[in-house]
Amino acid sequence: MTETRRITDVATLKAMGHPLRVRLYGDLYMRGTATASQLAESLDDGTAVSLVSYHLRKLAEHGLIEEAPAESGRDGRERWWRPAQESLRIDGADFRGSPEGAAAHTALSRIIYEQRREHYLRFVEQRSGWSEAWQDASDASDFHARLTAGELKELTEELHAVIKRYAEQGRAAEAAGDSEGRETAVVHLYGFPFRP
Repeated sequence: MTETRRITDVATLKAMGHPLRVRLYGDLYMRGTATASQLAESLDDGTAVSLVSYHLRKLAEHGLIEEAPAESGRDGRERWWRPAQESLRIDGADFRGSPEGAAAHTALSRIIYEQRREHYLRFVEQRSGWSEAWQDASDASDFHARLTAGELKELTEELHAVIKRYAEQGRAAEAAGDSEGRETAVVHLYGFPFRP
């Protein structure tokens, strides 16, 4: 498994640009490994396993996911899947020269935003079911700053480094057996110019 994959070709961008594929990739990323049956069940909307399998194969054709190595105790009749990389990077600059690529990047960005929005709204609706500690730790902030493009890029890189450091600390703690009280924390960042 590679650490980070940067998607630079339009074909892979378009393959990823389907709402169900983005959802399946995200679910695999969270679980680590899963079968088509498990992923279909987690969708909780009646999506057929055969349709999930089709979309998983499309993601695999573009190297976004791969078959997970067999582990003892698993049913060998089902295919297990995992992300083929620890993270994906999709940079709009890679598609500026191509109208088709720019359109595919915009479409995928909208799908990703909608799914992130759904995640946050699910938390808002279920907030009272979380402990007070988790409710107090959650955040929804909005900042406005007068910056240059270079300053915004530097700010983004610093925020990414901080989040990555905390994620690595969490993985190391869990690997050492310290999993009590740990949940998956989702942090969405958007930084963009805006003219009111």
